[in-house]
Amino acid sequence: MKIGFVSTRFSGTDGVTLEAKKWAEVLEEYGHHCFWFAGELPEREQKGIVAPIAHFHDSRNLWINSQIFGRKKSSSKVICEIHKQKAVLKTYLEKFVKLFEIDLLLVQNALSIPMNVPLGVALMEFIAETGISTIAHHHDFCWERSRFLKNGVKDLIDSSFPPNLPNISHIVINSDAQLDLMQRKSIASTIVPNVFNFEKQLRIDKARCQAFREALGLTPKDRLFLQPTRVIERKGIKHAIELVKAIDPIGCKLVISHSAGDEGLEHLNWLKRYASSLNVELVLADNIVSDTPSEIDGNRMFSLWEAYQAADFVTLPSIYEGFGNALLEAIYFKKPIMINRYKIYVRDIAPKGFNLVEMNGKITKTVVRNVKQLLGDSVCRKNVTNYNYKVARKNYSYKILRKILPQIVSGCINHSRISPACA
Repeated sequence: MKIGFVSTRFSGTDGVTLEAKKWAEVLEEYGHHCFWFAGELPEREQKGIVAPIAHFHDSRNLWINSQIFGRKKSSSKVICEIHKQKAVLKTYLEKFVKLFEIDLLLVQNALSIPMNVPLGVALMEFIAETGISTIAHHHDFCWERSRFLKNGVKDLIDSSFPPNLPNISHIVINSDAQLDLMQRKSIASTIVPNVFNFEKQLRIDKARCQAFREALGLTPKDRLFLQPTRVIERKGIKHAIELVKAIDPIGCKLVISHSAGDEGLEHLNWLKRYASSLNVELVLADNIVSDTPSEIDGNRMFSLWEAYQAADFVTLPSIYEGFGNALLEAIYFKKPIMINRYKIYVRDIAPKGFNLVEMNGKITKTVVRNVKQLLGDSVCRKNVTNYNYKVARKNYSYKILRKILPQIVSGCINHSRISPACA
């Protein structure tokens, strides 16, 4: 089959992009062909269409968002603009489906959270009008983000994020989302957790790890505490700063791998001030971490995987996560981890039996003591990380996708009316 992945962007190291690549990898193992539609694609990706207005950072979309969120009503001008952009996006989608003879759309979060309202509305209408078989993969929902709750286009958001259509099969990544989707929308869904390729053997390039540390200005004696997330408030980065302060603010450096900007720069600026007040060195690595490691004009770019390999400890103090891709990544690279007991972790992940340093909303003496033990005892650290790897391989490896995805794809096609455009 020819499967069309659709989202606001497929580029970089965000969770939606990484998970979509994993799905595509497994689907192609089964002989399917994957194509891509988004506001941004990697430069090397040839099998797809870039529609700039589909990106949530597009200037027209940013203006729309500024006019609808945080307000009870929206002007006729902004409503007209939404429908204008929707019409253009539907034309793009029609071109995409026709050009690549798409049999099945696989929408990644663009029908889940209203980062780009015109795209969601365009998808809803296109899917309804053509009857094309569709899988909607939901990573998080609009009701899980406070900034989307008050808006001036409630009808549009309620009908499109997500839409309840007979030719859409819905996939969620945790049990809370499954329950919420049924209670709020009367939509049944299948849980497919995030995964990682634990069957693939880890290869460590020590020279690249050393080069990464040197590029950040770290000495061989410095301990690298990696915060492998975007810079947004719900990631709880303030707790990582407090942990480094409690461990050793001189010999430990807190490195943040991802960029700020998805939700503005205000929180980043606050974190900088907070770290400075605690004499903790906060190192921003997003300018040298890329999904395409390279060397351009003497400037080295490193992969996120190389950042993990170079780390001594990984901090994951998130207040909320839909799942937590970074947890699986850190376990794969056999790193000791501190994690906050966010709701989905407690309900879906912790029962699998991982051995992690857990915090419960704050850095305590016990948390600090447990982190110090892992840092100081190499035998204990090796035993813990190897154990966590085995647990993750059992519960979150590609074999989960290989078992579930063929069933989902087959069921979606069998129960949907095939569009004439896709026949």
